[in-house]
Amino acid sequence: MNQTVQATLPAGTLTGVQERGGVCRFSAIPYARPPVGKLRFAPPEAATWQGDLDATQPGPVAPQLPSRLRDAMGDFNAPQSEDCLHLTVWTPAADGARRPVVVWLHGGAWQSGGGALDWYDGSALAARGDLVVVAVNYRLAALGWLYVPGQTANVGLLDQEAAIDWVFDNITGLGGDPERVTVMGQSAGASSICAMLARKPRFSRAILQSAALGRGFRSAAQAQALGQAFLEAAGVASLDAARALPVSALLAAQQSPAVAEVLRAEGSSRSQFCPVLDGHVLPEDIAPALQRAASRADVLVAYTRNEMAAFPGYVANATKAEGLATTDNHARAHVDPNHVGNVSPGHVDPSRVDHVKPGHVDHVGPALDDPIGDQVFGAPSRAWARAAVTQGRQAWLARFDVAPTARFKACHCIELPFVFDTVSAFGDAPMLAGLDAAHAQRLTAQTQQAWLAFIRGDAPDWPMAPHLHVFA
Repeated sequence: MNQTVQATLPAGTLTGVQERGGVCRFSAIPYARPPVGKLRFAPPEAATWQGDLDATQPGPVAPQLPSRLRDAMGDFNAPQSEDCLHLTVWTPAADGARRPVVVWLHGGAWQSGGGALDWYDGSALAARGDLVVVAVNYRLAALGWLYVPGQTANVGLLDQEAAIDWVFDNITGLGGDPERVTVMGQSAGASSICAMLARKPRFSRAILQSAALGRGFRSAAQAQALGQAFLEAAGVASLDAARALPVSALLAAQQSPAVAEVLRAEGSSRSQFCPVLDGHVLPEDIAPALQRAASRADVLVAYTRNEMAAFPGYVANATKAEGLATTDNHARAHVDPNHVGNVSPGHVDPSRVDHVKPGHVDHVGPALDDPIGDQVFGAPSRAWARAAVTQGRQAWLARFDVAPTARFKACHCIELPFVFDTVSAFGDAPMLAGLDAAHAQRLTAQTQQAWLAFIRGDAPDWPMAPHLHVFA
């Protein structure tokens, strides 16, 4: 039976549990008020709890539809609730020591996932590195990213920023150092970090794993059309009316054929709901803002060799034309989680990809067996690292080539179990089928050694970008 432990914060006393390796876990800590009623679709408001808070039990994840990557990653079973704006903290001790801190923002295309999932259990990382790990829940899909001009925009991004603010203001009481905070994200989480860097955040150190780096953001006009179609599909004419609907009605509206038609007409294959270039939270012209953003943080940037192999219906070695001719299927995949079709994550320009000999790691080129994935994830990752170095920042590049299966290869998300040492939590994930246990342990140790060095403020054991380090 786990022993209970306590931590003293400005608002009161947290009661958590001591578990794996002596690490203390504090779960379901609210960083904002429940976003329900009038607060649905509204920017987060700071949590107001005071006194004693039971943080011994994991909390729910945000309401969501099944992930379209479950064929690769496997599925998860977690309670869902709108009252989800919580943090989970793993710390060696709530003793006032000032340890490095890493804040985790999960992926899932801004539609699915959760910081409270066992996949992202931070206990092993905290124990190995003597640091504090914080995992964040934020609002997803329409609840987090619906755009109605002048009424709601990017509240999921504001959730993430509110959580990071909470960390800076409270982490000392949990054994962390607010002067040494790294923000780490994967896929949508990593792209969200890039958006925050465009807004001059409080942190200046980031780990970006498989980030499309702004490619998935939507213009205000596109987002307004999508939002209108969503509200009509939900049977309401206003945001206030949508606030009165049950969550189930909102999830159903996301699967409406009318919503799929708007995505098809848009002519891209972005996530259904995603960050919006609204001119207030995010600038309308994001490219120069992201270029400047690269000067605001030292970064460890990573991607995988076969990113697209995780996506339903992806065909290896597809040409640009073949990949981009699949927008209709991609739109259907977003509104029908059981649909399988050819997908690509965005329009890309092959002429902007660096071309060199395959396998040369000092002057990095694309992984030629996944040209679309490289154009969407690899090339932008390399460009961000180059921009950071050019502007005086430190940047390191890594790629994961570990490919346990012929079907999924080194797909999107393949690095996650090695970053967190949670291979067992992924259970029978198809992308890991046949992975040798000794190989997994070795790769976990190598990955965590590099990630922990960066989080501590040190350098991984390879040269800075443009050099590429390969994990295989």
